[in-house]
Amino acid sequence: MRIETDFLGKIEIPDNAFYGIHSLRAKENFLNDSNFPIEWYKAVGITKKAFYETYLQFKKSVKTKFPNKNIPLKWIENSVIEVLIETSQEISEGKYFEHFIIPAVQGGAGTSINLNINEIIANVSLQKMGKHLGEYEIIDPIETANIFQSTNDVIPTSLTVAAMFLLINLEKSINELRFRIEELENQYRNFLRIGYTQMQEAVPSSYGKLFSTYNEALSRDWWRVSKCLERIKVVNLGGSAIGTSTSVPRFIVMEVTQNLQKITNLPVTRSENLVDATCNLDKFVEVHSILKSNAVNLEKISSDMRLLASDLVNQKEIFIPQRQVGSSIMPAKINPVISEFAISVAHKVYSNDVLISSLSGQGCLELNAYLPVLGSALIESLKLLIAANTSLKKNLFDGITIFSQTAAEKLYKSAAITTILLPYLGYHLSSEIAKEMKNEHLNIFEVNEKLHFLESEKLKKILEPSNILKMGFSINDILE
Repeated sequence: MRIETDFLGKIEIPDNAFYGIHSLRAKENFLNDSNFPIEWYKAVGITKKAFYETYLQFKKSVKTKFPNKNIPLKWIENSVIEVLIETSQEISEGKYFEHFIIPAVQGGAGTSINLNINEIIANVSLQKMGKHLGEYEIIDPIETANIFQSTNDVIPTSLTVAAMFLLINLEKSINELRFRIEELENQYRNFLRIGYTQMQEAVPSSYGKLFSTYNEALSRDWWRVSKCLERIKVVNLGGSAIGTSTSVPRFIVMEVTQNLQKITNLPVTRSENLVDATCNLDKFVEVHSILKSNAVNLEKISSDMRLLASDLVNQKEIFIPQRQVGSSIMPAKINPVISEFAISVAHKVYSNDVLISSLSGQGCLELNAYLPVLGSALIESLKLLIAANTSLKKNLFDGITIFSQTAAEKLYKSAAITTILLPYLGYHLSSEIAKEMKNEHLNIFEVNEKLHFLESEKLKKILEPSNILKMGFSINDILE
């Protein structure tokens, strides 16, 4: 064991632990096992790297501009900064995550996140230099690894970076699901089915039209998510504790975000008002509300598929892929688990939306202390929605089967088909046909043969899919 000290006292740390006293204190304070997102951890590594590279540029600029001046700054050796850059790069790849011991649910506005990663950077770098872990007189977690940084600009900026990467993946997953549904829309464009309102048979429609509603909804989701990078891109990097850039060289304030942009290839932009960007988190509320819209659409689509493919439906028209055994006691039972998964995801996103909105409002004066929980919820929603969109595409819509003949036969036996006759027969005569169809369990052609309301050929023409599915009717339709 090694002994580490802070102004509160001393603590024993395992000899091989890259974390230190600040991390262990936090672990003992926040007694829960909620998983901190590795995506956020990686993004902190990226942000640290941007700071270290900017520090080297700053140091070089000062030495070049003032070659003969004794600048009263405690400069860090270039060799040390180079090792810090190497270590932060490794953190951006997810290395040493087992030494990150802070749970997602915590207090302190993210200070524990920053200090845990600072300790990892310091100790890994010490090891790379052939030194002992904990030799902080050589590389200190705060004075060295945290040079010119604050939790309050590094951690929210890193959250923004992590969210932007995930938003790009979410946009892709939505598009892939949308493209598949668009294929189904085109494939089944003229395949008739009964349209339902309030779970009751209503009017004729088609599977093409049904899939078109999903295609349009997902198109809106894709468009909204594609705009999220613009909505979330402004960061407070260089703002230090409250956005006033206290104790930070102006050179670093001006350059560090540009370096972060180069490293990530993301359109991150330094805020014109760093104090605002530090204390207000409404950009995350706005983006998550867009995620909630996608969740709503996925729930609607999944609920429809589950209902249409359920055993409650006589003469099923839709069969969704059988993905796994559905019961430990009922033989051959298969459940709509993909739909259920997507619906579960949607409701988790809804609950996260309430959390993000309410905790964003809990920001007090210059800072929001609840960023760790809020940010973890945002990342969780992004990852869940990526998974739901991907699973619906791969595990449901890629293998869906539609029995068009069954669907058409059901439509022609349904009273819903008589709605088409309103321009030709009016409501009351059409109602008589509908009543006879229901009472005698006959299709519309059989009832018309019995009642002789329309000539057989006329009725056949009216009920051709091309006539049923066109938009409204014209006078010429009636005259023909």
